[in-house]
Amino acid sequence: MRASTALLLSLVATPSFTLSPPHPPRAVARTARAAATMASDCVLPAGLEKLVKAMASLPDDKYRYKQLLHWAAEAPSLSEEARIDANKVPGCLSTVHVTAELRDDGETVEIRGDSDAQLTKGLVVLLAKGLTGATPAEVSLVDASFIRKAGEALAG
Repeated sequence: MRASTALLLSLVATPSFTLSPPHPPRAVARTARAAATMASDCVLPAGLEKLVKAMASLPDDKYRYKQLLHWAAEAPSLSEEARIDANKVPGCLSTVHVTAELRDDGETVEIRGDSDAQLTKGLVVLLAKGLTGATPAEVSLVDASFIRKAGEALAG
């Protein structure tokens, strides 16, 4: 298994990343604080940082859920050939498969993923969109604890 695939699997499998039920509007201020804290504590590839900040800027959890569900609905499914045990995320309640490959430029990665649960698939798409185009070195610098911090930003 490639190191970048192993990192992705650890990011997706981090069990503490959960979305909470919708909060009243005060969640916006907490979300902005969480996003600011996350940005100052983590080194994220530009694409991932942009997506997390965009999600954090949404007014409440209802809109964050809708965005994740929208991404899940528009994302293509992985091929059956990619749905193998080596690509399966261990420890996840949902069935999740993730692949990571070098792009033709030989410098950046292409991330794809799929899940049997729509919200989980939306989270996989967030990671895939945010990490695709990054270099393997940038991906390897993403600390798996980012997902907890991102969870605070995403969940409010």
